[in-house]
Amino acid sequence: MSADQPKTIYTYDTLQVGDSFTTTRFISEDDVKVFADVTGDDNPLHVDKEYAANTRFGHRIVHGLLLCGLISKVLGRDFPGHGSIAVSISARFLRPVPVDSEVRIEVKITEKLEKHKHIKGRAYVYNDQDKMAIAAEATLIPPSGEGE
Repeated sequence: MSADQPKTIYTYDTLQVGDSFTTTRFISEDDVKVFADVTGDDNPLHVDKEYAANTRFGHRIVHGLLLCGLISKVLGRDFPGHGSIAVSISARFLRPVPVDSEVRIEVKITEKLEKHKHIKGRAYVYNDQDKMAIAAEATLIPPSGEGE
């Protein structure tokens, strides 16, 4: 499924292990500034070009939790769909994502938990060089399909 396909709400009963969703997002300097303003995380590695130029990265990088927010958006709005509730999300930060670059977010269903009708999945964020920047795991309550 790609981001330009019609939005579908996937329920516990319609989701299958192996189902996946992929989308892309450009992360601008303004996105990073707004995130820094909202959270108060004004680490110069993210917001100060001169400071960041003298770090091991050589440039500003996107906040890791901003990227996790994109995963949260996909899970709650795109796949499984509007009304999904995250029970847990854990993430490993593997590589930086430069400010003013595009990322690709992928979500894959890995398990269905019958007892509580939860699903488990993996989410990945790839940087502009198509290298994995974040690997995450999530447990979700998928939408019921009843107007959540």
